[in-house]
Amino acid sequence: MRVRRLTLQNFRGVRQGTVLLDGHSLLVGSNSVGKSTVCEALELVLGPERMFRRPVVDEYDFYGAQYQPVDGALPEIRLEAVMTDLSPAAERRFGPHLRRWSSQRNDFADLEPGALEQADTGEWCLPVVFLGRFDPQEDDFFGGSFFAHPENVPDGLTEETSALGSGLQSFAREDKRHCGFLYLRPNRTGNRALTFQRGSLLDTIARLEAERTGPVWEKALTDIAAVAVAGNDSGFAKILSELTDRVDRFVGLSAAEPKPVDLQVSEGTREHLREVLRLFIATQPGSHGVPFNRLSTGTLNLLVFALLTYIAELKGDHSVIFAMEEPEIALPPHAQRRLVDFVTKRMGQVIVTSHSPYVIEKFDHRSIVVLGRNEDGELSSAPIALPSDFKAKRYRDNRRQFAEAVLARAVLVVEGDTEADLIPAVADVLEADPSVDYLHPDLAGVTVFNAQNDISVPLFAPVFKALGKPVYGIHDTPVRPLAPDVTAKAADFTQYQVIPYKGIEDLLAKETPAAVHRRFLTTVAGRDDYPDKCGRPHPNMDDGTVQALTFEVLKARKAYGYGAALVAECAGLVELPPSITNLLIQIDSDLRPAVGDGILPAVTESGDDAPAGA
Repeated sequence: MRVRRLTLQNFRGVRQGTVLLDGHSLLVGSNSVGKSTVCEALELVLGPERMFRRPVVDEYDFYGAQYQPVDGALPEIRLEAVMTDLSPAAERRFGPHLRRWSSQRNDFADLEPGALEQADTGEWCLPVVFLGRFDPQEDDFFGGSFFAHPENVPDGLTEETSALGSGLQSFAREDKRHCGFLYLRPNRTGNRALTFQRGSLLDTIARLEAERTGPVWEKALTDIAAVAVAGNDSGFAKILSELTDRVDRFVGLSAAEPKPVDLQVSEGTREHLREVLRLFIATQPGSHGVPFNRLSTGTLNLLVFALLTYIAELKGDHSVIFAMEEPEIALPPHAQRRLVDFVTKRMGQVIVTSHSPYVIEKFDHRSIVVLGRNEDGELSSAPIALPSDFKAKRYRDNRRQFAEAVLARAVLVVEGDTEADLIPAVADVLEADPSVDYLHPDLAGVTVFNAQNDISVPLFAPVFKALGKPVYGIHDTPVRPLAPDVTAKAADFTQYQVIPYKGIEDLLAKETPAAVHRRFLTTVAGRDDYPDKCGRPHPNMDDGTVQALTFEVLKARKAYGYGAALVAECAGLVELPPSITNLLIQIDSDLRPAVGDGILPAVTESGDDAPAGA
């Protein structure tokens, strides 16, 4: 079973919107665009334990925090999920509530012209909906999940109608468990997930294991009752003996033998045991166990993830729908890659949000869903569609760079390693110059993409334009003119610059002053990789000779970082090469208004859950 479509109305920062998914999906987009909102919406619709939270929704779950009646009508949160790839067991269980689905239209097949004549075509799908409202009479919020077909929307949502159904087609907890939805939130502390509170991960595991091996809580309570905390050899024995005498003396109600006072580690009820049980784990090196909340952030993340995979395996048959937000938190790159590999191979559907290129590179471009949201709160989604003439191998060979570009607000395509090192170096000098009002590309969300050669630079323009990003390109003058079809692709650049030099080394030698060359040569002459065949600088060289030696050294050590080293010797804008600085300043000018409007990428993504206008 997989989520194929999610429709949101009046939920958090989304007034309305639709997200289309197709199997494993990676959700990407700018901060606060709504990635967390999508995951939270899925949990409200499908999460079997979500209804344990009271209230189910609150003021800030409503768009614009507007939950009071407007013109006599109550605002309503409406979240509808359509699931496809149903198993035979699911078709039998949910038969009366299924509809035919058209993958061509991404909608119900019975809405198509001539649907009655084609009633047996198309796959079965299960539409379910979550409804949330505020009840002014009860002064409280209520919500519940329901089968969306046949349509039977309740007029009033109260705790009674949600719990008892009252004739409504309720999508109950057992129905949700059949869907197998699991949700791994970001910023995990384990304070709830690793306890045995109702609805926690450990509670879910205990329930699933009890279904397979027998009662869990009964045996635990029996074992705890048998623990002799105050046995004869205990330090508490004398205390309890004295307490028994005094209880008999002052509280005794009959002449019978005094009732002994005992000490137990629990009240002997399930609820109390849920509260006091704690998971202890020994960390390496060493074997001494500590409570889970004393563990490091990375260990906690992996522990929570391990519990979720345990639940998935208990459910079996690869039917789990697994949503993960930022699985990379506090994890090294190799752990991020292994985590994604594991869930994509073992889960029925994985829905991931991430800011890590190590996570993103594990997804094929067809699995990446780009989210967008406008000022009116309309959420949209679109897959990454590579141009038909763009070779898939080119994407695979540049997967890591593509992952970074997917996260960026804009992309600058350059032709080689030297240029890729050079651009950030120029930006560093510009940023440090107090006379220049300049925002570094890292702050503006611009990524530098290495196309490997000048001919390939224009090929990436339509690719990144299709992602809805401003895309800039720069390369030197090619030895041979570009083919017409390659030149045509350059039209998709927001700005495109062909520098009037045969190579970047020629540009640096001619567009930077001799004083920079002298400082540069003096600095690199002490490096162990300095090209001795070029000769060493000496104070008596004239400017022309220094310029020629600079060119020779840069050419001999191409892609060794020498170009960036030369730029680092520049003292502000006046000494930087204009061909590069003019383009960077133009990019800054293009993006600066958006940054001033608050679109500057933030450090965290906590704004996803904020309502519009809040």
